[in-house]
Amino acid sequence: MKFVIRLPYFAFEYVELCYNALRTHEVEEPSVLSPLDFLFGLFSLDIGVDLGTAYTLVYVRGKGIVINEPSFVAIDRKTRAPIEVGARAKEMWSKNPKDILIVRPLRDGVISEYEITARMLDYLIKKAHEQSWVPVPRPRVVVGIPSGVTEVEKRAVIEATLDAGAREAHLIEEPVAAAIGANLPVLETRGSMVVDIGGGTTEVALFSLGGIVISRSIRVAGDEMDEDIVQHLRNKHNLLIGEPTAEKAKIDIGSAYPLPQERTYMVKGRNLTTGLPDSVEVSSIEIREAIGGSVNIIIDTVKDALDDTPPELVADLMESGITIAGGAGQLRGLGDRLREEVNIRSWLADDAMTCVARGAGRVLEDYNNLRRLLTGPERGSTRH
Repeated sequence: MKFVIRLPYFAFEYVELCYNALRTHEVEEPSVLSPLDFLFGLFSLDIGVDLGTAYTLVYVRGKGIVINEPSFVAIDRKTRAPIEVGARAKEMWSKNPKDILIVRPLRDGVISEYEITARMLDYLIKKAHEQSWVPVPRPRVVVGIPSGVTEVEKRAVIEATLDAGAREAHLIEEPVAAAIGANLPVLETRGSMVVDIGGGTTEVALFSLGGIVISRSIRVAGDEMDEDIVQHLRNKHNLLIGEPTAEKAKIDIGSAYPLPQERTYMVKGRNLTTGLPDSVEVSSIEIREAIGGSVNIIIDTVKDALDDTPPELVADLMESGITIAGGAGQLRGLGDRLREEVNIRSWLADDAMTCVARGAGRVLEDYNNLRRLLTGPERGSTRH
């Protein structure tokens, strides 16, 4: 007598997933999914995350950008328990009482507060699944990271993502994700370059044939410009302001190139001589001079990358131009300044702030073809 055992279809999918993961060394043997996690994973969303110093963006496959929150967490000073995450936490920045601590869990594009980062990711994953009936989300997640991070920093991102509830955690270098999000032909022989300026890092990368030919990563970006403004007002006007005020001035009147019509902005803070509230009207010219040092470093980094670029790819760039992405890349006149300095047309990508998140999400939408652009936890590794 013969007995036939019929297994549900997803059981075969589970066995195949585990076999492929072990065969390709994508996960270690102890990390093989439990049947329950696999079942929840079938109904969870695939998520692309731009884990930025200033903002964290979440892209859901098939839906687009669903979350754009500042990378801030308000925690109880004694228990270290999260109180607020994202925009509500940023509103408390520099205004918080003594029993509440405002934490930026990422600095210079890497994790500085592991537990808080994991809790922030857990909050974002659950928020992305608010319209889903899955009680315990177990998504597949692709996270953008700076190209210059160490192996330890890469593993910290993977572990934080898994601790937040992901069933799979993959990494993609931010300039690669930004190029994909900006619709650059990274898989073609034609060369293309992206300059991704975020809150903590600036990434410069040249692509051809699906790989990075030249890359540079520096920890000078939007946050450094804010600090430049704080120091300028302190030294020149004897006025003490916080980073939130400096950021507002940068967004409102900041520029890297002379504007057609210069503007002014009223900055409010505390006079360091009298100790009393005070305000100073500053011009866009003054702010441009204040952030000039950081802008010059970014431009010098682009020049350094171009200096090492093969001549045939330089010829390609003369036709295609340089793409600027990232939140701080939206600084007024940066494209004009870059074009003047390097003699190559420079342009701002559409919706520049979301390029990395959109690129990570598109890898999930075309996973079989684009998965080779992901990077492994080993330093300098790229999957093929």
